[in-house]
Amino acid sequence: MATIRGRTIEAVAVRDSFSRRATQYKNKILQAFKNAGIPPDSVDIPEERAPMRKLPAQVSWYAQGSYCHYSYARSNNYTENLHVIMRLLEQELQAVSEGTKPAEEFIKEYAEDDDVTEKRKEARKTLGVDEDCMDFATIDSQYKKLAKDAHPDMPNGSTEEFKKINNAHKTLKRELE
Repeated sequence: MATIRGRTIEAVAVRDSFSRRATQYKNKILQAFKNAGIPPDSVDIPEERAPMRKLPAQVSWYAQGSYCHYSYARSNNYTENLHVIMRLLEQELQAVSEGTKPAEEFIKEYAEDDDVTEKRKEARKTLGVDEDCMDFATIDSQYKKLAKDAHPDMPNGSTEEFKKINNAHKTLKRELE
């Protein structure tokens, strides 16, 4: 069990049929969006060629003129990450369909800026991690190291540098959480 964005998600351990299960999860995500009134052609779920590898899963969609995105990378492999996203979005979109959560609130929670890709590249550069680093533990460790050195209470600390490091960490945390 995991708690993500205030929702309890039951994680699964996938041991076989990774591609088939990933396709099933993708189809369930598309159906959840359709049930909430968001057409499947507004949803993008990149397929992974090797879904048994430890890679993040991500879903992007357009709703009411906003670009929205969610990715997850804390499970053992792409298929398990996609399962977590599926369960989260099923719960969120069911609440929207039932009217217990306003669509505007749902969109606001997942909305991304147009230049989010560039901001993520810059955040990785600021933290000194590889451009394609998706391991949150590595990012978090590097953040803590840099934040400690840049903290305004430290002899060589800088408020501006500390803020820049914090913003970079928040940007990547949102992407990978």
